[in-house]
Amino acid sequence: MAELKATKTEEARRAIERLNANARTTDQLMEGICQLLNEHMLKYNWVGFYMLEEGANPPALLLGRYQGAMTPHTRIFLNQGICGAAASSGKTIVVDDVKKDSRYLACSLETKSEIVVPVFVHGKVAGELDIDSHFAAAFGEEDRKLVEHCASLWASEWRKTEPSQLLASGC
Repeated sequence: MAELKATKTEEARRAIERLNANARTTDQLMEGICQLLNEHMLKYNWVGFYMLEEGANPPALLLGRYQGAMTPHTRIFLNQGICGAAASSGKTIVVDDVKKDSRYLACSLETKSEIVVPVFVHGKVAGELDIDSHFAAAFGEEDRKLVEHCASLWASEWRKTEPSQLLASGC
């Protein structure tokens, strides 16, 4: 089973690298990352980006591109949920059982585990990549590396884009 997961992870990584080489815009890269992770990684049931809303008081994350069911959490304050905790701490958070974590903001009754990876631009948290799974303990070390790699690739492209352009485009 671990071998199959490693193969799927490598397939996803290669697809993400091809996407990164061919994406013409930051938004296209963000949308493609969500789609590829959702399609290639069988236990990734919801994949989405949140961006820090410029000038918001209190600070908040705004939902960008995503794949999966609709979510009521289109805006998350930094003191709320696992997403807010990851953005506030600047650290990847992996939750094996969301029912046991009081920070979890319920989006779906099917969600069992979650990984949230901060996106850094110019040394500051500018957003995050959030993934939910319908399986408990779905995110191991290989998943963490893959998702952190995706966040890093997207951050590299985001650095080239004016953040206000992203927010103006509805992302």
